[in-house]
Amino acid sequence: MKRANVLAFVLAGGEGVRLRPLTKDDAKPALHFAQGHRIIDFVLGNLCNSAVSSIHVLAQYKPDSLVEHVKTVWAGPCLAPRSGIDVIVSDNYGPVGSFKGTAHAVQRCLNVMTGCDPDVVAVFAADHVYRMDVQQMVDFHLVRDSDVTVAGIPVPVDEAASFGVMSTDAAGRVRQFREKPLRPDPIPADPARACASMGNYLFKPQVLEDLLYEAVRRGETDFGAHLMPRLPASGVNVLAYDFASNELPGIKPYEDRTYWRDVGTLDSLEQARADVEGEFPRFDLRNPEWPIRRDLLTARPLGSGRSNAPLRHAGQYHRGIEGRPWTGLDYS
Repeated sequence: MKRANVLAFVLAGGEGVRLRPLTKDDAKPALHFAQGHRIIDFVLGNLCNSAVSSIHVLAQYKPDSLVEHVKTVWAGPCLAPRSGIDVIVSDNYGPVGSFKGTAHAVQRCLNVMTGCDPDVVAVFAADHVYRMDVQQMVDFHLVRDSDVTVAGIPVPVDEAASFGVMSTDAAGRVRQFREKPLRPDPIPADPARACASMGNYLFKPQVLEDLLYEAVRRGETDFGAHLMPRLPASGVNVLAYDFASNELPGIKPYEDRTYWRDVGTLDSLEQARADVEGEFPRFDLRNPEWPIRRDLLTARPLGSGRSNAPLRHAGQYHRGIEGRPWTGLDYS
Protein backbone atom coordinates (compact mmCIF):
# COMPACT_ATOMS: atom_id res chain seq x y z
CA MET A 1 0.00 0.00 0.00
CA LYS A 2 1.25 3.47 -0.89
CA ARG A 3 2.23 5.44 2.19
CA ALA A 4 -0.50 7.91 3.08
CA ASN A 5 0.06 11.61 3.57
CA VAL A 6 -0.76 12.12 7.26
CA LEU A 7 -1.09 15.45 9.04
CA ALA A 8 -1.01 15.20 12.84
CA PHE A 9 -2.32 17.42 15.61
CA VAL A 10 -0.79 16.62 19.01
CA LEU A 11 -2.98 17.80 21.90
CA ALA A 12 -0.63 19.19 24.55
CA GLY A 13 -2.69 21.89 26.21
CA GLY A 14 -4.00 20.20 29.35
CA GLU A 15 -3.45 21.74 32.77
CA GLY A 16 -2.74 18.43 34.52
CA VAL A 17 -4.41 19.32 37.82
CA ARG A 18 -4.14 15.73 39.10
CA LEU A 19 -0.36 15.95 38.74
CA ARG A 20 0.12 18.95 40.99
CA PRO A 21 2.52 20.11 42.32
CA LEU A 22 4.57 18.77 39.36
CA THR A 23 2.49 20.83 36.94
CA LYS A 24 2.72 24.05 38.92
CA ASP A 25 5.16 25.50 36.40
CA ASP A 26 5.08 23.04 33.48
CA ALA A 27 2.48 21.53 31.20
CA LYS A 28 1.90 17.81 31.79
CA PRO A 29 3.45 16.70 28.46
CA ALA A 30 6.63 18.65 29.31
CA LEU A 31 7.23 16.80 32.60
CA HIS A 32 10.38 14.73 32.89
CA PHE A 33 9.60 11.03 32.69
CA ALA A 34 12.71 8.81 32.86
CA GLN A 35 16.13 8.27 31.27
CA GLY A 36 16.19 11.71 29.67
CA HIS A 37 12.71 11.54 28.18
CA ARG A 38 9.78 13.86 28.71
CA ILE A 39 6.20 12.65 28.38
CA ILE A 40 5.61 14.33 25.01
CA ASP A 41 8.60 12.48 23.51
CA PHE A 42 6.57 9.27 23.24
CA VAL A 43 3.92 10.58 20.86
CA LEU A 44 6.47 12.59 18.86
CA GLY A 45 8.76 9.57 18.62
CA ASN A 46 5.90 7.38 17.40
CA LEU A 47 4.85 9.91 14.76
CA CYS A 48 8.40 10.49 13.55
CA ASN A 49 9.27 6.79 13.44
CA SER A 50 6.05 6.31 11.45
CA ALA A 51 7.25 8.91 8.90
CA VAL A 52 4.41 11.35 9.58
CA SER A 53 5.59 14.42 7.72
CA SER A 54 3.57 17.26 9.26
CA ILE A 55 3.20 17.48 13.04
CA HIS A 56 1.54 20.36 14.90
CA VAL A 57 1.74 20.48 18.70
CA LEU A 58 -1.14 22.49 20.20
CA ALA A 59 -0.12 23.99 23.54
CA GLN A 60 -1.73 26.30 26.07
CA TYR A 61 -1.09 25.82 29.80
CA LYS A 62 2.40 26.90 30.98
CA PRO A 63 3.84 26.30 27.49
CA ASP A 64 7.36 27.74 27.91
CA SER A 65 9.23 24.57 28.87
CA LEU A 66 7.25 22.51 26.35
CA VAL A 67 8.03 24.93 23.53
CA GLU A 68 11.71 25.05 24.46
CA HIS A 69 11.96 21.27 24.66
CA VAL A 70 10.33 20.68 21.26
CA LYS A 71 12.34 23.43 19.59
CA THR A 72 15.63 22.22 21.07
CA VAL A 73 15.37 18.43 21.11
CA TRP A 74 13.17 17.79 18.09
CA ALA A 75 15.30 19.82 15.68
CA GLY A 76 15.33 17.35 12.85
CA PRO A 77 15.04 13.76 14.12
CA CYS A 78 11.98 12.93 11.98
CA LEU A 79 12.48 10.36 9.24
CA ALA A 80 10.09 11.73 6.64
CA PRO A 81 11.43 14.02 3.90
CA ARG A 82 10.47 17.68 4.34
CA SER A 83 9.09 16.80 7.77
CA GLY A 84 8.55 19.40 10.43
CA ILE A 85 7.15 20.01 13.88
CA ASP A 86 5.35 23.25 14.69
CA VAL A 87 4.32 24.36 18.16
CA ILE A 88 1.10 26.37 18.12
CA VAL A 89 0.31 28.23 21.33
CA SER A 90 -3.15 29.61 22.08
CA ASP A 91 -3.30 33.37 21.91
CA ASN A 92 -4.64 34.07 25.39
CA TYR A 93 -4.53 37.82 24.96
CA GLY A 94 -5.33 38.15 21.28
CA PRO A 95 -8.66 38.46 19.49
CA VAL A 96 -9.26 34.69 19.25
CA GLY A 97 -8.74 33.90 22.92
CA SER A 98 -7.58 30.62 24.45
CA PHE A 99 -8.33 27.01 23.58
CA LYS A 100 -11.45 25.86 25.41
CA GLY A 101 -10.95 22.14 24.85
CA THR A 102 -9.34 19.59 22.55
CA ALA A 103 -11.79 20.00 19.68
CA HIS A 104 -11.78 23.77 20.07
CA ALA A 105 -7.97 23.76 19.76
CA VAL A 106 -8.10 21.85 16.47
CA GLN A 107 -10.87 24.16 15.23
CA ARG A 108 -8.57 27.14 15.72
CA CYS A 109 -5.77 25.55 13.70
CA LEU A 110 -7.50 23.89 10.76
CA ASN A 111 -5.85 26.27 8.32
CA VAL A 112 -2.59 24.34 8.65
CA MET A 113 -4.26 21.83 6.32
CA THR A 114 -4.31 24.40 3.52
CA GLY A 115 -1.99 23.24 0.78
CA CYS A 116 -1.11 19.98 2.55
CA ASP A 117 -3.94 17.93 1.01
CA PRO A 118 -3.62 15.16 3.64
CA ASP A 119 -5.13 11.73 3.10
CA VAL A 120 -5.64 11.35 6.84
CA VAL A 121 -5.66 13.72 9.82
CA ALA A 122 -4.41 12.28 13.10
CA VAL A 123 -5.43 13.82 16.42
CA PHE A 124 -3.27 12.28 19.15
CA ALA A 125 -2.90 12.90 22.88
CA ALA A 126 0.48 14.12 24.18
CA ASP A 127 0.43 12.60 27.65
CA HIS A 128 0.64 8.82 27.21
CA VAL A 129 3.57 6.41 27.46
CA TYR A 130 3.64 3.77 24.70
CA ARG A 131 5.11 2.72 21.35
CA MET A 132 2.99 2.54 18.22
CA ASP A 133 3.47 2.30 14.47
CA VAL A 134 0.92 4.90 13.41
CA GLN A 135 1.09 3.82 9.76
CA GLN A 136 -0.40 0.44 10.67
CA MET A 137 -3.39 2.21 12.17
CA VAL A 138 -3.56 4.45 9.08
CA ASP A 139 -3.55 1.39 6.79
CA PHE A 140 -6.43 -0.10 8.80
CA HIS A 141 -8.31 3.20 8.54
CA LEU A 142 -7.87 3.40 4.75
CA VAL A 143 -8.49 -0.27 3.93
CA ARG A 144 -11.71 -0.26 5.95
CA ASP A 145 -12.75 3.10 4.46
CA SER A 146 -13.36 4.43 7.95
CA ASP A 147 -14.56 7.98 8.55
CA VAL A 148 -13.15 8.01 12.09
CA THR A 149 -10.87 5.43 13.68
CA VAL A 150 -10.21 5.27 17.42
CA ALA A 151 -7.31 3.32 18.91
CA GLY A 152 -8.58 1.06 21.68
CA ILE A 153 -7.05 -1.10 24.38
CA PRO A 154 -8.63 -3.41 27.00
CA VAL A 155 -8.37 -2.15 30.58
CA PRO A 156 -9.75 -3.63 33.84
CA VAL A 157 -13.40 -2.69 34.27
CA ASP A 158 -12.72 -1.21 37.69
CA GLU A 159 -10.24 1.23 36.09
CA ALA A 160 -12.24 2.04 32.94
CA ALA A 161 -14.19 4.90 34.52
CA SER A 162 -11.10 7.07 33.96
CA PHE A 163 -11.28 6.69 30.17
CA GLY A 164 -13.57 6.96 27.20
CA VAL A 165 -15.15 3.50 26.85
CA MET A 166 -16.23 2.01 23.53
CA SER A 167 -18.75 -0.70 22.76
CA THR A 168 -18.26 -2.34 19.36
CA ASP A 169 -20.01 -4.89 17.16
CA ALA A 170 -18.39 -7.99 15.68
CA ALA A 171 -17.03 -5.96 12.75
CA GLY A 172 -15.30 -3.46 15.04
CA ARG A 173 -17.78 -0.63 14.47
CA VAL A 174 -18.17 1.62 17.47
CA ARG A 175 -21.80 1.47 18.55
CA GLN A 176 -21.41 3.49 21.74
CA PHE A 177 -18.78 5.85 23.16
CA ARG A 178 -19.11 6.99 26.78
CA GLU A 179 -16.62 9.38 28.35
CA LYS A 180 -15.59 8.32 31.87
CA PRO A 181 -18.78 6.35 32.59
CA LEU A 182 -19.61 5.51 36.19
CA ARG A 183 -20.49 1.94 35.14
CA PRO A 184 -18.34 0.98 32.15
CA ASP A 185 -19.71 -1.71 29.85
CA PRO A 186 -17.38 -4.72 29.72
CA ILE A 187 -16.18 -6.44 26.56
CA PRO A 188 -18.78 -9.22 25.94
CA ALA A 189 -16.10 -11.88 25.53
CA ASP A 190 -14.11 -10.61 28.53
CA PRO A 191 -16.36 -9.38 31.38
CA ALA A 192 -13.37 -8.35 33.48
CA ARG A 193 -12.20 -5.74 30.97
CA ALA A 194 -13.60 -2.81 28.98
CA CYS A 195 -12.41 -1.31 25.70
CA ALA A 196 -10.82 2.05 26.49
CA SER A 197 -10.06 4.79 24.00
CA MET A 198 -6.35 5.63 23.88
CA GLY A 199 -7.16 9.22 22.88
CA ASN A 200 -5.69 8.64 19.40
CA TYR A 201 -8.05 9.41 16.49
CA LEU A 202 -7.78 9.29 12.69
CA PHE A 203 -10.18 11.24 10.49
CA LYS A 204 -10.97 11.65 6.84
CA PRO A 205 -10.12 15.35 6.37
CA GLN A 206 -13.56 16.37 5.12
CA VAL A 207 -15.25 14.40 7.89
CA LEU A 208 -13.15 16.21 10.49
CA GLU A 209 -14.01 19.56 8.92
CA ASP A 210 -17.72 18.77 8.93
CA LEU A 211 -17.62 17.48 12.51
CA LEU A 212 -15.87 20.59 13.79
CA TYR A 213 -18.23 22.85 11.87
CA GLU A 214 -21.12 21.09 13.59
CA ALA A 215 -19.30 21.36 16.92
CA VAL A 216 -19.09 25.13 16.52
CA ARG A 217 -22.82 25.25 15.85
CA ARG A 218 -23.53 23.17 18.95
CA GLY A 219 -21.07 24.98 21.21
CA GLU A 220 -19.03 21.79 21.69
CA THR A 221 -15.36 22.06 22.63
CA ASP A 222 -14.00 18.58 23.43
CA PHE A 223 -13.48 15.37 21.46
CA GLY A 224 -13.98 12.91 24.31
CA ALA A 225 -16.75 14.71 26.16
CA HIS A 226 -18.75 16.00 23.18
CA LEU A 227 -17.89 14.82 19.67
CA MET A 228 -17.08 11.14 20.12
CA PRO A 229 -20.16 10.18 22.19
CA ARG A 230 -22.58 11.45 19.54
CA LEU A 231 -20.78 10.02 16.49
CA PRO A 232 -22.04 6.40 16.57
CA ALA A 233 -25.67 7.58 16.20
CA SER A 234 -24.86 10.25 13.60
CA GLY A 235 -24.29 7.99 10.60
CA VAL A 236 -20.51 8.47 10.66
CA ASN A 237 -18.58 5.23 10.18
CA VAL A 238 -16.52 4.92 13.40
CA LEU A 239 -14.19 1.94 13.82
CA ALA A 240 -12.09 0.77 16.74
CA TYR A 241 -8.47 -0.10 16.01
CA ASP A 242 -7.11 -2.89 18.19
CA PHE A 243 -3.80 -1.69 19.62
CA ALA A 244 -2.81 -5.31 20.25
CA SER A 245 -2.59 -5.82 16.47
CA ASN A 246 0.19 -3.24 16.19
CA GLU A 247 3.54 -4.95 15.52
CA LEU A 248 6.83 -3.23 16.28
CA PRO A 249 10.47 -4.24 15.82
CA GLY A 250 12.89 -4.57 18.71
CA ILE A 251 10.39 -5.55 21.43
CA LYS A 252 12.08 -7.80 23.99
CA PRO A 253 10.53 -11.11 25.15
CA TYR A 254 10.23 -9.80 28.71
CA GLU A 255 8.28 -6.66 27.72
CA ASP A 256 4.54 -6.10 27.73
CA ARG A 257 4.20 -5.61 23.98
CA THR A 258 0.87 -3.77 24.35
CA TYR A 259 2.20 -1.42 27.02
CA TRP A 260 0.26 1.86 27.23
CA ARG A 261 -0.18 4.13 30.22
CA ASP A 262 -2.13 7.33 30.74
CA VAL A 263 0.13 9.10 33.24
CA GLY A 264 -2.46 11.59 34.41
CA THR A 265 -2.05 11.11 38.16
CA LEU A 266 0.89 11.05 40.54
CA ASP A 267 0.35 7.34 41.23
CA SER A 268 0.14 6.38 37.55
CA LEU A 269 3.23 8.43 36.71
CA GLU A 270 5.18 6.79 39.55
CA GLN A 271 4.08 3.32 38.42
CA ALA A 272 5.01 4.00 34.78
CA ARG A 273 8.43 5.22 35.84
CA ALA A 274 8.91 1.98 37.77
CA ASP A 275 7.83 -0.02 34.70
CA VAL A 276 10.81 1.23 32.65
CA GLU A 277 13.47 0.53 35.25
CA GLY A 278 15.53 -2.57 35.96
CA GLU A 279 17.26 -5.18 33.83
CA PHE A 280 13.99 -6.62 32.46
CA PRO A 281 11.49 -3.74 32.43
CA ARG A 282 7.86 -4.10 31.34
CA PHE A 283 8.53 -1.26 28.87
CA ASP A 284 12.13 -1.02 27.73
CA LEU A 285 13.17 2.44 26.57
CA ARG A 286 16.34 0.97 25.05
CA ASN A 287 15.02 0.02 21.59
CA PRO A 288 17.27 1.23 18.73
CA GLU A 289 14.80 -0.16 16.17
CA TRP A 290 11.99 2.10 17.44
CA PRO A 291 13.70 4.83 19.49
CA ILE A 292 11.72 7.31 21.50
CA ARG A 293 14.31 10.01 20.77
CA ARG A 294 17.06 9.65 18.20
CA ASP A 295 19.30 12.23 19.82
CA LEU A 296 19.71 9.92 22.81
CA LEU A 297 20.82 7.11 20.49
CA THR A 298 23.31 9.14 18.49
CA ALA A 299 24.43 11.41 21.34
CA ARG A 300 23.73 14.43 19.14
CA PRO A 301 24.36 17.52 21.29
CA LEU A 302 21.07 19.08 22.27
CA GLY A 303 20.44 22.21 20.30
CA SER A 304 22.72 21.26 17.42
CA GLY A 305 21.34 22.00 13.99
CA ARG A 306 18.60 24.41 13.03
CA SER A 307 15.30 23.98 14.83
CA ASN A 308 12.36 22.95 12.65
CA ALA A 309 9.85 23.72 15.39
CA PRO A 310 8.85 27.37 15.01
CA LEU A 311 6.54 28.86 17.60
CA ARG A 312 3.21 30.01 16.21
CA HIS A 313 0.09 31.50 17.73
CA ALA A 314 -3.41 30.25 17.08
CA GLY A 315 -4.42 33.67 15.82
CA GLN A 316 -2.34 33.03 12.70
CA TYR A 317 -4.80 30.28 11.72
CA HIS A 318 -8.05 32.00 12.70
CA ARG A 319 -9.01 32.91 9.14
CA GLY A 320 -11.22 30.06 7.98
CA ILE A 321 -10.54 28.11 4.78
CA GLU A 322 -11.85 29.50 1.51
CA GLY A 323 -14.72 27.41 0.22
CA ARG A 324 -15.12 25.50 3.48
CA PRO A 325 -18.38 25.51 5.48
CA TRP A 326 -16.92 27.40 8.43
CA THR A 327 -15.45 30.35 6.52
CA GLY A 328 -16.05 33.49 8.56
CA LEU A 329 -17.21 31.72 11.72
CA ASP A 330 -16.13 33.09 15.06
CA TYR A 331 -14.63 30.28 17.13
CA SER A 332 -14.20 32.40 20.25
